[in-house]
Amino acid sequence: MGRSLALLGVAVALGATAEVARAQGPSASERRPSFEGTWSSATTTPLERPNSLRDKPFFTPEEAAAWTQRFLESNQDPPPGTQLRGTGTFNAVYREYIGGVVKTLRTSIVTDPPDGRIPALTPEANAARRIRNEAQNVLANPEDLALQDRCVMFSTSGPPMLPYSYNSHYQIVQTADALVVHAEMIHDARVIPLDGRPHLPPNLRLRSGDSVGRWEADTLVVEATNFTNNSGFYGSAGGHFGWDDNLRVVERLSFYDDDTLLYRFEIEDPTAFTRPWKGELTLTRTTAQIYEYACHEGNYAMEGMLRGARATEREAAGGGIR
Repeated sequence: MGRSLALLGVAVALGATAEVARAQGPSASERRPSFEGTWSSATTTPLERPNSLRDKPFFTPEEAAAWTQRFLESNQDPPPGTQLRGTGTFNAVYREYIGGVVKTLRTSIVTDPPDGRIPALTPEANAARRIRNEAQNVLANPEDLALQDRCVMFSTSGPPMLPYSYNSHYQIVQTADALVVHAEMIHDARVIPLDGRPHLPPNLRLRSGDSVGRWEADTLVVEATNFTNNSGFYGSAGGHFGWDDNLRVVERLSFYDDDTLLYRFEIEDPTAFTRPWKGELTLTRTTAQIYEYACHEGNYAMEGMLRGARATEREAAGGGIR
């Protein structure tokens, strides 16, 4: 009888506790912000601060509008009949700059060092970059081409997620245990566990690293390690820096306003850069759909570039162009 009364007392207490919890609403972990949706990083803000803005970390709203207007005017297609160098590039139809500068009004995505410039490469990284650039001038093999030319990965996929001039969208899918970031450019999807698991063992390496997330109040903090050396590109064409296996990236994602995400990142790679550096940009909510970027399927230019390199070699050897 006494045991039954004790159990009844426990049940009543638990019921009361549950009722209080329901009255108080969901727990802090259940009230996490949801970043789910599609977001655009399109911006006229440059990655590095131009010399003309050397001592100016922020625009005024009027200066931001004038900067965007000049930027759009300078990126229009040349008049018909204009002599172009080489084959030219994508025209203005493909470019995505409608977002203007980032909402924080910064004059560069790089925020630290204070001059808004990416720190210098180490001597070893400079040497590796020079070798890779020389190889791209020769193109003896497909592997001599940059990662984005081979449709392997692009700087937008991250981490860090650096903006580009087109295909600037990200689709985020979020659950209690994970967050998935699907990058439009080349089609990479990054799965970020939120369940407290550790990083992969050091011997397991990925081109986009191993990302693990945690919450700090309403900010999602993601740490990425376990990178490969990505063939040591170190800032080759296309904006991809080609981090090495010592890279560590810390990202922070939070709401700037209801329709804007604030994305901040920190780069630490002592064998690549002479000091750590940081960056910041804003992503705008959009109803647009992710474009199916069939890079490999349409990558006919790679064969053409390799054929062109062989034709140049024959011409240099006196065999003419066939």
